[in-house]
Amino acid sequence: MNLGLLDQVRAAAKEVVAKATHVYVNERSIPAYVASLPLEQTISPQLDPRYHYLSHPDETVAYILTLNTVNFGSGYFPHIRKRPNLSGYFTIASSLKDRFETKGPFSAYELTRLSDRDCAKIFEQNLKSEAVRELMSLFASALNDLGEYLRAEFKAEFVGLVNAAESSAERLVQLLAEMPYFKDVEQYDRFDVPFYKRAQLCAADLSVALGNQSYGFFNDLHRLTIFADNLIPHVLRVDGILQYEEALAARIDAGELIPSGSKEEIEIRACAVHAVELMGEEARNLGHKVSSLKLDYFLWNRGQQPEYKALPRHRTRTVFY
Repeated sequence: MNLGLLDQVRAAAKEVVAKATHVYVNERSIPAYVASLPLEQTISPQLDPRYHYLSHPDETVAYILTLNTVNFGSGYFPHIRKRPNLSGYFTIASSLKDRFETKGPFSAYELTRLSDRDCAKIFEQNLKSEAVRELMSLFASALNDLGEYLRAEFKAEFVGLVNAAESSAERLVQLLAEMPYFKDVEQYDRFDVPFYKRAQLCAADLSVALGNQSYGFFNDLHRLTIFADNLIPHVLRVDGILQYEEALAARIDAGELIPSGSKEEIEIRACAVHAVELMGEEARNLGHKVSSLKLDYFLWNRGQQPEYKALPRHRTRTVFY
């Protein structure tokens, strides 16, 4: 049986969990954990207009697609210059907002011409740092790819890409994954493990930004998985749902980089995906109308609390999150 793209994410994550040697899903604790969570407090996600560019639909689509194209670099964030009291993500989002407010959206052609120096100027970064220079170079490559893709396939129009998805988040993920930095698929024990973190998040962000209307309407949003990054696994680890073997835990706690595509990194992400799938089943059994998407938002917001921020999460230098 051929599985759809999102079901492939779920199936591969489950297979990784069965073979994992570095990370363990504490399934027996999930019922009590879910019962203890204030899921009734799950609020509808919003994009804060202080940090995001929300204008008329065409420009909002351009902003969301551009932002999600560079929505990675968490492994580099300890080295970037952050705006006062803002995280790495909000620094990137608000810097891009400022660019859109002063000059409007990039044209597809402009995207193809951006360099690391251009990105450093847009995102207010200093290229003297090797880590920052590497990240700005990756940002430039990602934005170049987006521009080329829009020109080659969608008449250089951002909305053309979204229209081609025909109101399907899964189809949008498939279209975005044609670009190398969105093709979030790893190899584990000789089988493919897809996550499509940023592509899935792009669909969700479009829906939130546009009120699930117009270009933001998708009839299958409920089928998205969590957006497997380094925060959701961290929250689940702190809460005892994910358990790391001693050596891996020590490396993370010491701030050591976990290599992209390593077994450890894949297991961390896959175990988080599967754990939240199990949490969703349990929550629905308790009468909560929650999807993995809603649980992702709940856990992400939980991760903003001081007790989670005070503890180190895994850091990986990757273009996928």
